Amino acid sequence: MANIALRIKTKSGQQVVDKLSVNSSIRDLKQILSSLANIPIGRLQVLSGYPPKVLNISDDNGTLKSIGLSSGDTLILQELPIETDVPNTSQENKNNEASVENSYECPGILMKHVVPADNSCLFTSVNFVLNGKVDETGEAAPFLRQVVAETIKNERHNYDEAILGKPVEDYCIWIQNDKSWGGAIELAILSNYYGIEIAVVDTMNAIINRFGEDQNYPVRVFLMFDGIHYDPLYLEPLNGDKMQTMFESSDERILKEAEILAKEAKSSRQFTDVNKFTLKCMICNIRLKGQTEAQTHAHTTGHANFGEV
Repeated sequence: MANIALRIKTKSGQQVVDKLSVNSSIRDLKQILSSLANIPIGRLQVLSGYPPKVLNISDDNGTLKSIGLSSGDTLILQELPIETDVPNTSQENKNNEASVENSYECPGILMKHVVPADNSCLFTSVNFVLNGKVDETGEAAPFLRQVVAETIKNERHNYDEAILGKPVEDYCIWIQNDKSWGGAIELAILSNYYGIEIAVVDTMNAIINRFGEDQNYPVRVFLMFDGIHYDPLYLEPLNGDKMQTMFESSDERILKEAEILAKEAKSSRQFTDVNKFTLKCMICNIRLKGQTEAQTHAHTTGHANFGEV
């Protein structure tokens, strides 16, 4: 029996599972999905179809065919609250259906789009949320670096050596070098330049740093920061519409999703503690000590997937 391919969507991204067939057991499916999403089987909730509906995965001995799954289907994984168990009775099913309806208060799943660890991840991520797509021209990051440099030159009263850590002219030359990493200064400048709030989900501290929050900008975008790398966040709508990267600042639902994402990422240690860590590159398994070694390794190899040892 040939294997089928299932598209799996979680808050941390999307993957394809191709290790099962239509005759595989629901138990096998749950084990794979639980491991993939880092969600305990007892709190795993699976949605499928259009519009997405809860998939009944209570019969461990049933087959994927028995619940209507076939190659090419998309499964959306969600984690039920701790006090909620997998539905075993009709009453529990009713309660869970109500819980799912409440989850629709957010129109989709906030997900991460992984960008290259090429020293320009901040600029690449900002461009992605502004345009809703990946820059394939290679022009976006240099342009945004130039915006930062020109802003600093023109607003020397706001950006002096004490803030920049080096003379203005030196900083402007440095930030336009494609080997230089951007940070809070660049985010503040780009927020003001485009007139948008940039909310950064800090997975190390489980907080959201909001650049431009005090300006009451009408639009908000989201980035994720793990200590050394930025990625853009986008909303994958449950109704199948086009992904969304820009949101009304008054939309508290998306901000709440971002807060949940930050806490989940911290609890699953999806961050790099730059002050006190021993790291292992998850790509080549090399062990690294401290921020300097991690940055050097990322610079020279392009690897951005690190885990704490």
